[in-house]
Amino acid sequence: MYVKWNKLLPHIVVWLATEFCLSFLGLDELADYSEFIFEKNVIVNLA
Repeated sequence: MYVKWNKLLPHIVVWLATEFCLSFLGLDELADYSEFIFEKNVIVNLA
């Protein structure tokens, strides 16, 4: 399996920095919400 490190590593660094900053400010829920928004495969049940 080939990993595209030049794309993966910056995404991980940005995500970790965002999590750290928002947790420090007490806004971790905002970080969790952004993870939900940017998730590509979200299943929505409209029942």
